[in-house]
Amino acid sequence: MKEDFLKYQAQTTPHPLAMEISHAKGSYIYDNNQKKYLDFVAGVSACSLGHSHPKVLNAIKTQLDHYTHVMVYGEYIQKPAVELTKLLAKQLPSTLNKTYLVNSGTEAIDGAMKLARRFTGRTEILAAKNAYHGNSYGALSLMTHEERTRPFKPMVGDIGHIRFNCWHDIDKITAKTAAVFLETIQGGAGFIEPKSGYLQKVKERCQKMGALLVLDEIQPGMGRTGKLFGFEHYDVVPDILVIGKGLAGGMPVGAFIASREMMDSLSDNPKLGHITTFGGHPVIAAAAHATLQEITSSTLMSQVLEKEALIREKLQHPLIKEIRGKGLMLALILDSPELVNQLIFKCQDNGLILFWLLFEPKAVRISPPLTISNEELIEGCSIILNALNHL
Repeated sequence: MKEDFLKYQAQTTPHPLAMEISHAKGSYIYDNNQKKYLDFVAGVSACSLGHSHPKVLNAIKTQLDHYTHVMVYGEYIQKPAVELTKLLAKQLPSTLNKTYLVNSGTEAIDGAMKLARRFTGRTEILAAKNAYHGNSYGALSLMTHEERTRPFKPMVGDIGHIRFNCWHDIDKITAKTAAVFLETIQGGAGFIEPKSGYLQKVKERCQKMGALLVLDEIQPGMGRTGKLFGFEHYDVVPDILVIGKGLAGGMPVGAFIASREMMDSLSDNPKLGHITTFGGHPVIAAAAHATLQEITSSTLMSQVLEKEALIREKLQHPLIKEIRGKGLMLALILDSPELVNQLIFKCQDNGLILFWLLFEPKAVRISPPLTISNEELIEGCSIILNALNHL
């Protein structure tokens, strides 16, 4: 299988982890040798309810018995998509009441870029340095890392950058700016939270200049920070919200959400201002609806900050210099990239899955399923501490 994997399937790196998966359930992934691994990554925050959650599986199986794909997005009335978007609107501020469902977070970013330019009639977009919003051409164009963008230039034009948490750079938002794109909590940069009042000041400047604030909640959204959306911690409401990853319990999904007035501008002049064949797919929408219902109706979110406190209490070690992030979106900061690599590989050998962050080489990702138990968290922390003791 590994030989065929390397021969026929396009790779994202020269050296993939190449674990052959047998099955996954709850907080564990099993390889083809039936070795089990406690999952502290959750598919990079996508498996919010863990693996093979019965309510998500039941929603998928039930929808399969009715229909799968029947028409391109937005033409036919399909119950799963309608129920999902209605439930999202109930959970959000009143100004975020219309949802465009797409296939991934990166497509949602591209859709939000188009919406911002279409609605404002402006072209300039500002994003944060060290941001990561995805790898489509639009999303990639918001990035500042030359190493990642240089091979694919030219990028989408009229995009500038500001420093995250830099008050001085807020003045770069002007009457020419269509929108400012920010991650509510910077992910690839090392799980960096906004300073107190920062997002509010950005929103105030956007309102003054007639620009839109777009918040990327692809990672911090869906309860991962202890609230359904990360922006709820910071007393700010975006003009456009972008979500994905954890929305569908491990199924591929993305969405951008705005006011009805704003979103309706994509439907005409030109018609089909954004179009997607499989966005809002009924099976995916059913999974997402079940996921959102479970997150919002259970005690999972109320437990997140307690679980964060438990992780911070247990992971006390001289080699851990800092633990960044919020809730179950955490990053261990070590002294060097070499230590990070050693820790991740040693923990995998010992049955624990950890992962890297994109732009911070000294960071180790901890983003387990929201459903992980305290006992499982303690088990995983013990594996980490034991590995650190032997580095």
